[in-house]
Amino acid sequence: MYKSKINRYLIPLGVCLAIASCKTPQIAATATNTAVPESYNTSSDTTNMASVQWRKFFTDKNLVDLIDTALKNNQELQITLQELEIAKNDIRVRKADLLPTLGIRAGAGVEKVGRYTSQGAGDASTEIMPGKEVPDPLTDFTVAAFANYEVDIWKKLHNSKKAAVTRYLSSIEGKNFVLTNLIAEVADSYYELQALDNQMLIVKQNIDLQKNALEIVKVQKEAARATELAVQKFQAEVFKSQSLEFDIAQQIKETENRINFLLARYPQEIPRDKGEFLSLVPTAIQSGIPSQLLANRPDIKQAELDLAAAKLDVKVARAEFYPTLGISAAVGYQAFKTSYLFTNPESLLYSLAGDLVAPLVNRNAIKAEFKNANARQLQAMYNYQRVVLNAYIEVANQLSNVSNLEKSYDLKSKQVDALNKSIDASNDLFRSARVDYFEVLMTQRDALESKLELIDTKKEQLNAVVNVYKGLGGGWK
Repeated sequence: MYKSKINRYLIPLGVCLAIASCKTPQIAATATNTAVPESYNTSSDTTNMASVQWRKFFTDKNLVDLIDTALKNNQELQITLQELEIAKNDIRVRKADLLPTLGIRAGAGVEKVGRYTSQGAGDASTEIMPGKEVPDPLTDFTVAAFANYEVDIWKKLHNSKKAAVTRYLSSIEGKNFVLTNLIAEVADSYYELQALDNQMLIVKQNIDLQKNALEIVKVQKEAARATELAVQKFQAEVFKSQSLEFDIAQQIKETENRINFLLARYPQEIPRDKGEFLSLVPTAIQSGIPSQLLANRPDIKQAELDLAAAKLDVKVARAEFYPTLGISAAVGYQAFKTSYLFTNPESLLYSLAGDLVAPLVNRNAIKAEFKNANARQLQAMYNYQRVVLNAYIEVANQLSNVSNLEKSYDLKSKQVDALNKSIDASNDLFRSARVDYFEVLMTQRDALESKLELIDTKKEQLNAVVNVYKGLGGGWK
């Protein structure tokens, strides 16, 4: 008798284990290649500007205040912070799966069965107490506590929780990446705004210069030393510069509003230093070594965590092939009349059951989900490799850009100096009628373009340094 009871439980257990022992799909191999070049150039200095806090990296108080406001109000950042909350709540959901489900149930019902049925005949012949039969129709009242628990044999639930925790950490790195980009975007727009202010100043100075030249040509025309053609050419040049002034004014307005958008506020004037923009000196570059990108860049760390979570997802999907062990229990009271509901032991009910269930018919669906998890893992691996490669190339490009812009700025400065001298020379020669008005016009036009280009180059220099700082992973700490 005892052996037969053991066999009754061992047989289904053996069947489930036999199913579980069937061959399951293999997890795809993921060899993440984290090797990067030893240096960006020939330098092996490990000093890295990414470790500098953004408040110390930027020295302009107005810019620091703008960045501080953006970090408090920016909508994209706020959206990212809510994604963090979502990821945190997902951890709570996965942790809850590891615990028993407890609940209380209360119910009431009524049932009328046919007299000439097996249940009806049985109820009619049953006496609850001497002379009292089961009432018809039969009511039913229940008050009970119940519990369900899945035993995590194959670590499926634990791995699911670990994946949720890893994705939460990934969300934190995603938030840090948003911080880095936001700081760089505010700084780039601020420098662009300063550059436009100085270009506006240059254009206004040039308009005054052109108007003076126009008056000279008018005087020369009255003295028969110049023609109406010269007067109209100079007048047209003044109109052109005045039109350019309004174009720059529109760019200033749009750049201000771009900064206001990043700060999540409606259009208003941006406080800034409108002084000598060309005197700003870009921060010295300290790029460190490429391997530091793996620790400093938030997007690389995010991709690495996404890959770790994807690997855990594969383990969870693979565990679906194995049997699951569930335990359920209940205790309470049940009776057909409320006055009998809490009668002991007649109305007392309790149950305890364990289920070992293995998938059989729906294994194709489980296989498909497992293959999807494998594919997502490979996607995460390739994305990680892509992010690392992109980070290195970004920094390498910006370091090259900084070097080339420095040389370009020196040459453009010399060009501006030469053209400034040529303006004075052309004006003197024009007054003495030794050069044609056309040469004066071309000299003034070339000087204006070179000055505007010099300011653009200075802005690109400052932006390139900011982009190196961002590319190295600075700004979020």
